[in-house]
Amino acid sequence: MSSLEFETDAMRPVKAWCDSGAVHVTLADGRTISAPLWWYPFLTGLDQQALDDIELMYEGIWWTKADEGISVKSMFMGEKARGATAPEKAA
Repeated sequence: MSSLEFETDAMRPVKAWCDSGAVHVTLADGRTISAPLWWYPFLTGLDQQALDDIELMYEGIWWTKADEGISVKSMFMGEKARGATAPEKAA
């Protein structure tokens, strides 16, 4: 599947938000996808106001304070950002 086949108007983000553990994106076709916040180390250290400062783009979302973004395609494909490390689980 080429990038153009993957990115369709139905997969355009129409809403995005973060909570304490995940990034959530609602797509134009009504689906909501989520990924763990730790997948995106560039978001570490941002306060909730900065996490909420999200710009929607045709292919993904962008955080202005971090000057970084993610594509919807990468979320679907399960691609973590470079340097992503899972948190240690408490025993």
